Amino acid sequence: MAQNSNGAGERTGAPARVRLVDVAKEAEVSKSLASRVLNDHPGLRARAEVRQRIHDAAERLGYRPHAAARGLTRADTGVLSLLIPDLTNAFFAGVIRGAVQRAMERDFTVFTSEDLVPRETAKTVERLVQTGRINGVMVASAQPRHPLVATLRTRGIPHVFVNRGVRGSGHNVILNEALASRAALTYLTELGHTRIAHVAGAGRLDSTRRLSAGFRKAAKELGLDDDLIVEGSLSEDGGAHAAASLLEQHPDVTAIFTAALVQAVGVMRMAYQHDLDVPSDLSVITADETPLAAFLSPALTTVQMPTEGLGAAAVDAVIEQILGGTSASRVLDYAPKVIERESTTAPR
Repeated sequence: MAQNSNGAGERTGAPARVRLVDVAKEAEVSKSLASRVLNDHPGLRARAEVRQRIHDAAERLGYRPHAAARGLTRADTGVLSLLIPDLTNAFFAGVIRGAVQRAMERDFTVFTSEDLVPRETAKTVERLVQTGRINGVMVASAQPRHPLVATLRTRGIPHVFVNRGVRGSGHNVILNEALASRAALTYLTELGHTRIAHVAGAGRLDSTRRLSAGFRKAAKELGLDDDLIVEGSLSEDGGAHAAASLLEQHPDVTAIFTAALVQAVGVMRMAYQHDLDVPSDLSVITADETPLAAFLSPALTTVQMPTEGLGAAAVDAVIEQILGGTSASRVLDYAPKVIERESTTAPR
């Protein structure tokens, strides 16, 4: 199993979720009887004293039956929540699609929402889980000190962090972004570029830190300057401002690798405003393949990453927990593919 510094290879140190077998043992009854009582099984015949003993045991242990587990016997469909930091970010389109498709294959549905107010998000998720309306949570918006992180851990809610490594959680499903950085730099150096810069995302974001670390490592190994990095928000403005700052300090840069497609759009707009031709004066490539890239002018070169696979892996990980299994963090390795289009060429 792959490891990473953000705890991606660690097993969780969080309290184990109470299982049905624990309740049955506490109440001194069989697991099947405990299940039928707690799930209000139709036609159940059990003494009131036994029913009460089972419910008391469940309350003492903090056990909450999950609607998804009940669905295994009732033919209901479980519901998973997928929290996205920004629904306008094209990167997450693939994640959502992969999650929805895998969930359907496993008789689950996915409820997607945008994490706009972290504190309110944590309260809403806890309420929906407690009332059985959702059975597990996939979090693609885990900011440092996000209140939801503590809620998920202390309440024993089945969950997984998607493309966001939370140290020590044991519930991370992330990409190996360093592979994308290396693919982009290798491609650009083969075109003849030697002055290559990186417009990174904000350093507080785990995924963009991994991408930047991959850029630095690959640049050193390829004999390039590894300090040509400027952070910018994951937006068009963020890309434009970061690129302008880079070129002001390093006018000899001939290629820019961005962390997100929206940043690349901003870079190309900045180049147009400064009378720089893309790609003759400045080649642009991004670690974010989406259909939109082919319709920009010029069409944008990208590094394709398995975002759909990321969503599918997240679904598998959270369902494993819902059904009583254990979960360990996972890093997805892959063979990155450069989709060459009009925004890159050999330097002048």
